[in-house]
Amino acid sequence: MPLIRRKWTAHDADEWSKEDWIAIILSAISYLTLTVGSVLSMLLLTTGFIILGFGIIITILMYLVIDPKLKTISAEYEKKQKDYLHKLDEIQKWEATK
Repeated sequence: MPLIRRKWTAHDADEWSKEDWIAIILSAISYLTLTVGSVLSMLLLTTGFIILGFGIIITILMYLVIDPKLKTISAEYEKKQKDYLHKLDEIQKWEATK
């Protein structure tokens, strides 16, 4: 079993999982390191550039962890929205013929 799940069903993606918690932790770390790294980089400190680079790497990792799950959820909601709009269009056509 892989550490990070890459394939999701719509039902499974809608539930909380360890990937969500990993993304929460990585997002907090990335926001902090990007902010501190940006400020220190503006002061032209070497540690600022190192922290900023670390923040960029953490942000990419966060994206890789949560993106497959978000894509699955988005596809499911788009499908539901398309079905809803189709039904709504049918109702409006029916009301227009009255």
